[in-house]
Amino acid sequence: MTTSVTPKITFLFPGQGSQKVGMGKALCEAFPRAREVFAEVDAALGFSLSRLCFEGPEEELTLTANAQPAILATSVAALRVLESETALRADLVAGHSLGEYSALVCAGALTLADAARLVRLRGQFMQDAVPAGMGAMAAILGLGQGDVEAACQEAAAATPGETVAPANLNGGGQIVIAGHKAAVDRACAAAKARGAKMAKLLAVSAPFHSVLMQPAAERLSAELARAQVSDPKVPVVTNVEAAPNSDGGRVRELLTRQVTGAVRWEESVQRIVAMEVTEAIEVGHGAVLAGLVKRIAPSLRVRGAGDPDSIAALRATPATPGTVEASHA
Repeated sequence: MTTSVTPKITFLFPGQGSQKVGMGKALCEAFPRAREVFAEVDAALGFSLSRLCFEGPEEELTLTANAQPAILATSVAALRVLESETALRADLVAGHSLGEYSALVCAGALTLADAARLVRLRGQFMQDAVPAGMGAMAAILGLGQGDVEAACQEAAAATPGETVAPANLNGGGQIVIAGHKAAVDRACAAAKARGAKMAKLLAVSAPFHSVLMQPAAERLSAELARAQVSDPKVPVVTNVEAAPNSDGGRVRELLTRQVTGAVRWEESVQRIVAMEVTEAIEVGHGAVLAGLVKRIAPSLRVRGAGDPDSIAALRATPATPGTVEASHA
């Protein structure tokens, strides 16, 4: 017989690049829970991050040390409103790069205050790790992972001591590479020679998720050692392993490895689908992850929760019940 079942839901949290002046403002105007989140983050950081989010200026908001806690605060504000206004709850969570910290707050593994301080420092450490102009990142479109890796190896071999490698395995034919600027340029040329549709430098301030970030990883590891970490209440699909983690004792190690390791987003989404998740909610500003998920797993329904209208829509249309064939003796 056919039995109705409640679908599994995942909450997905965006990373750096989703920031925009004004983000979170409408949530705070409409919901006290959102205001409480921004007030807590402001207190934890010792300055008015909320004012920077709501009013800018944009060039200050986009600085890595500001953008990272700003995205975290906006995502957690949206999460708290979503939890207070709807009955939707995550069965597992994941976040893209920085978004993994938001996911850990959602899962109860990190406190909001600790997460805010950590991502503020993470941004500073990542910015400090490589002198300006020495590193770069580029997006490669329309080329498989094997070909991108081969292009990077060819580029790195051309000049001993320079490095370039995949940094974000975003799926849907999109891979971001990172490393020394000259090596990234050579890798772009090698990727185009292999048939890439596009190989374009990104406007970022440092080569994130590359071995050049090792100094940042070491500094962050010392800060993580001082943070309170609990076992996640729901599994967190991590960037570096693309696998669910429920062990609080591994959180520090996984976050440290994440600084230099590739974000395995395509594999993470595939793992989420393999765990019989049928609904995803992108919690925070923008819809970057929805676009990536659509290319990786078209069957996974993704909705947003980043402003009052999207949360009202979720309240009005909760998760769609699924059906499974169940045989009874």
